[in-house]
Amino acid sequence: MLSSRDSFENDSCPVRDELLGEMYRASENGLPLLVASVSPDVRAMLALFCYRRSHLYSLSLAIAASCSEQELVHFGGRVGSTLYALSREPAARTVPSSSPGNRKPITLSTKPLSTFTPLDDVVDDEEQLDKEFAEFAKAITA
Repeated sequence: MLSSRDSFENDSCPVRDELLGEMYRASENGLPLLVASVSPDVRAMLALFCYRRSHLYSLSLAIAASCSEQELVHFGGRVGSTLYALSREPAARTVPSSSPGNRKPITLSTKPLSTFTPLDDVVDDEEQLDKEFAEFAKAITA
């Protein structure tokens, strides 16, 4: 069994970039066909590879749902066991959010980030400024 550290250090995508891209863009109905075209051991490695990347998280859950716990644990250790459990949760089975329409909207604050109090006591006199600085310096060194 590979440790999680070994699998992370040797982290390279186990499938062609083109196939990963097709899976990322696949519809809810097309993804299972693409996943089924990959052997079970490569599928488990691919699920773990995607799990380590936040933008591929939902894809990792969809792929892991087609893997056995034994395969995921073999290639990912405890991470594989966790991924197996997550992929079996009812809310976990979601379609990868690849289109802009599936993204959460960005909200911006309409309030000011901070409020500034007006400076009422602006010192125009240089002598007064020097005096205050001397008092400040004396207080710090005392």
